[in-house]
This record gives sequence, C-alpha cells and structure tokens, in this order.
Amino acid sequence: MSVALKTPPAGAVAHALGDVYRQLADVCEALTVRVAEPGGEDRQAGVSAAELMADQEVLDSFVEAETARIHDRYGTVPRPDVAASRALHDYAWSVGLLMGGAWYLDRRVPRIRPEDVRLDLATGTYTITPGTDLACLADDPLAALPGVVTFPQEEQLRAALRMAVAEHMRPLLSALGPTVRRGARTLWGMVCDDLVSGIWYLGRMLDQEADAVRAATDLLPTAVPPYPAGADFRYLLGDSGRRHATRTRAGCCLFYKIRPEDACVTCPRTGDAERLRRLEG
Repeated sequence: MSVALKTPPAGAVAHALGDVYRQLADVCEALTVRVAEPGGEDRQAGVSAAELMADQEVLDSFVEAETARIHDRYGTVPRPDVAASRALHDYAWSVGLLMGGAWYLDRRVPRIRPEDVRLDLATGTYTITPGTDLACLADDPLAALPGVVTFPQEEQLRAALRMAVAEHMRPLLSALGPTVRRGARTLWGMVCDDLVSGIWYLGRMLDQEADAVRAATDLLPTAVPPYPAGADFRYLLGDSGRRHATRTRAGCCLFYKIRPEDACVTCPRTGDAERLRRLEG
C-alpha cells in the first residue's frame, strides 16, 4: 500500500507564496521576477538585497547597472542621483508589488527578507525565494501553520503589510540615501507611491481597477508613518464622459530628468489638464 507524502507545514507556506508570486509574474508584464525553489541553485543567481544594503561596492554596481540600462534605452547618461533614484524606484515597485499583490489577491502578507531577493544586475531581473513567514486572517487555511501570524481584522492585516514593506525597505533607503541625495520624507514618499501604484497596476491588469483603487485607499487612507501620504486617488472626467482614476505621487522617481516630455502621468510636475490629455489620448 502506498502512502501519499504531505507537504511539510513550512513547505506549505512557501508553496502558497510561490504560487501567488508566479501568478503576479504571469499577470503583470512589467514585473520582471523569477520564482526560485527554496534551497535551489537559483538562489545563488545575482546579488542579494542583503548585499545591496551592506556592501558599498555592490550598491555602486547596482547604480552603475541602472546607468548603463538608461543609456542603452534612452541614449543619455544620467547623473548618479538620477540613476540611483530610478534603481530604487524599480526595486521598491517590484518588492511592493510582490507583497501588496499577495495581500490583494489572497489576503496574505509575506515577510520578504533581504536575503530572499536577488537581482541580476545585467538584466534587471529579480529572483524571489518564497519564505515561510506569513501574516494572514484568522480564518485562512494556513493560519495554524508554523511561522504564520494571524489577525482577526482586516485593518490589522493592512497594518502588517505597511510594516512588512517598511521593514524591508528601511535598510536600503539608509544605504542608498547618500547617492540619491534626498531626504527621508522624499524617499519614503517613493516607497509609498510604489506600494500604491503596484496594487493599482495589478488591478488594471486584472480588469479590477476600481477594486484595486479601493484596496489601496484602505491600505493608505492617509499618511501613516513612515509613509508621508495616503493613496489620495481622485477622478478626472474626460470629454468622452469616462472617469479616469489618478493621483499625484508623494515622491519622484526623476524620470523627467531623462525624458522630460514623457514624465509620469502621476508626476508632481504634471497638472490635471495634461494628465487628462494623455489619459484620453
């Protein structure tokens, strides 16, 4: 008689997180992430986020790689602070989407450790190794497993997501801040923007924009330290009668320094008239 082997409890958490990360990678074309098997050889590819946060030479290579990508794509060599801002924006958006996307889709908040994230500097591709630390609601099927923290209320889970993202990003902001040459409020504004915009983008990819806007607003209804602003969505009404969701970023990724004519629609330097023209166009 054969006996089916069950997935070990810790493995069940990593398996569930791997599934949702793969779903995010499939749905979100702009998310350049690979999902590694825990303990697999993929874990050794690229540099880890822990190395970025602790090794100045690795951090310099991180910025230099972004400089090279900007030059290849746009034919211009950015200032170091601009390249560093763009690299930070890409990192914050990717990690924010992995965490915020898992929360949006499954109401599960993964604790992503810096050593769980690796980056191929040449290609800009991230590799995520699913961990075993998770927060979820008390009625979640994974609630009783080791390493899982449960909460009875949605707002407590939202607070856990805000904290998990902040804990992950804080060391990188400290390490990269001198190169970016911007203050703490501006840096945390960028993290706030990327967390909100990742959820918003996921909603658009799933044809659930209104739901995603509501979810992001519930997550950040106003400024919640260290985040200096709320989601702050509003709607613009075009000549066609269509309502367009928009917001103004609390920080700035400095893309306007590379292509001024193509500044982000949510850029603080873009007025609502210009936003609407581009959204309707």
